[in-house]
Amino acid sequence: MPGGWDLPSVLADARRKEGLDDLGPGPFEEPLGVLLDAYAGAGLNEMGAHLLRGGVVHSLRMRLRAQEWFRRHPEIADEQVVDPVVVVGMMRSGTTLLQRLLAADARFRCARGWEVVEVAPPLDLDWDAEDPRIAQALAREEQSRQWVPDLYAIHPMYALEAEEEIVFLADAFLSHVPESGAHVPAYRSWIDTQDFAPAYDHLHRMLQLLQWQQKRRGLDAPREAGRWVLKTPAHLGYLDDLRARFPGLHVVHLHRDPVETIASGASLNATLHAMHADTVDLHRIGAEWIERMGWTNDRALATRAAWGEDPVVTDLEFADAVADPVGQVARVYDAVGLDLTNDAEAAMRDWLQRRPRETGRPDYTPETYGLTAEQIRERFSGGGVEAQR
Repeated sequence: MPGGWDLPSVLADARRKEGLDDLGPGPFEEPLGVLLDAYAGAGLNEMGAHLLRGGVVHSLRMRLRAQEWFRRHPEIADEQVVDPVVVVGMMRSGTTLLQRLLAADARFRCARGWEVVEVAPPLDLDWDAEDPRIAQALAREEQSRQWVPDLYAIHPMYALEAEEEIVFLADAFLSHVPESGAHVPAYRSWIDTQDFAPAYDHLHRMLQLLQWQQKRRGLDAPREAGRWVLKTPAHLGYLDDLRARFPGLHVVHLHRDPVETIASGASLNATLHAMHADTVDLHRIGAEWIERMGWTNDRALATRAAWGEDPVVTDLEFADAVADPVGQVARVYDAVGLDLTNDAEAAMRDWLQRRPRETGRPDYTPETYGLTAEQIRERFSGGGVEAQR
């Protein structure tokens, strides 16, 4: 790939590939510059550098293309993103299960895997033909299954099913995605001091674009509820920003023993790091992950305390969601005032039958990542949301 890690070169690559210049609203250049500096010193191997720099250029290309769609169709900015149901919780706490179950109900909107990867369609798209992004995403799904089976087993990403929208935060270059896949301590500490409102503004803008596309495709008819089902564990640390941007939201908060989730999350991060670097310090990953999750849960605890006994949140236990997923989803429907119809329940049960828990997940224990169960319990004993369950 031509060019280096400096800001002008990645901007030039993206603009050259798209033949566009306007990268749209939002102060993204400063966070992108900090990220690029961090990547340049992250000890990446050749393939890792190619993948991560390519990911940055892709994010910029989506910004360019999205802005051109907004320019051609100003009505996109009038789309109303109504009262989303947002699933949050520490990574590996059942958030994917809950989001995909809710999304099985055709009355809800969701961002599917193929839409998340390439949110802005090609500018010459034929709206009456099969969208080429679907075939491309299906091919990527199969490649992931074959070439990175550990990652696919931990978090299978299906092209045609609901997927988390963290990519849209990453496209604003304010997210925890980079630290999950590379050693970027300077960026990691820098974002902790930043205002994330621009990232949530960009998320809202991309949901408007997707909603407009779904309507244009004629996919709007069954969605009587009109609500989005969103899911990103990282939202847990930014509940105030999330609610400020989506004031009518309902939060579904999943809870699981931190001893289980910390080791599992570290396992996922280690798998991602190994895709980008030849040397992976598992103990460093463990230390960084328990620090990040403690930071996230402390912020969530403070926000929820400020909200008080607010009906905007439904709390679910991971064990209950696994044992009786449809029954737990019914609690969410009650909370948002929506009937769980026979058709919706049948669709959920069909999804559960088609998508059993993936096998082949890597083995892990806290000790693999330089942690102990006692250390994890102590970190979450007095300040974390999970400790209060």
